[in-house]
Amino acid sequence: MLKVLAATFTAVCAASCAQTTASISSTAAIQTVAFAAEPQLMGDSGPAFAPPAFYPFCAERPDLCASTGSVRKMEMTEARQRELRDVNLSVNRQVREVSDLERLGQEDIWGLPGNAGDCEDFAILKKKELMKRGWPASTLLLTVVTVGGEGHVVLTASTDQGDIILDNRTNALRDWTRVRYNFFARQSQKAHGKWERIVVAGA
Repeated sequence: MLKVLAATFTAVCAASCAQTTASISSTAAIQTVAFAAEPQLMGDSGPAFAPPAFYPFCAERPDLCASTGSVRKMEMTEARQRELRDVNLSVNRQVREVSDLERLGQEDIWGLPGNAGDCEDFAILKKKELMKRGWPASTLLLTVVTVGGEGHVVLTASTDQGDIILDNRTNALRDWTRVRYNFFARQSQKAHGKWERIVVAGA
């Protein structure tokens, strides 16, 4: 069973990010998140295999790999929501989406982008920028989803008003329950360097 899960997760994470940045809507960036009265939070159903490229990335940048700490949910204020919106928008505008194979001659390399990168590079840069603004690494979790059978990486901001998705495919901030992705796994808040399968909390 473990071998099957490992093969599945490896296939998901090795899949190329779809080239979709050209369809980003700039007007979506000014929208605020519509929080639910009782948000459905992400929960976990046990350990998951980390994407293979995650390990060399962690060895090079343990600060950006971090996901544990005393704070698991950021208190969401208007200022904090503005930080999420501004960082998501600025990174999406600053970085041009290009596959690792095209840019580096090799598939699936995680790291900080310059002016070009693929989906996980966008997510990593957003995590870095938010940490500079005072967000704990434990509230900013790299997350693997699937869409149309392809793997994709987004950044989840864990807040007291829900889990918010920062995505290079859109400038809008969205609650994870309003995103039409299959949420597969994310960094663990309990153990450094580990990943967990995603379910609706309490399910």
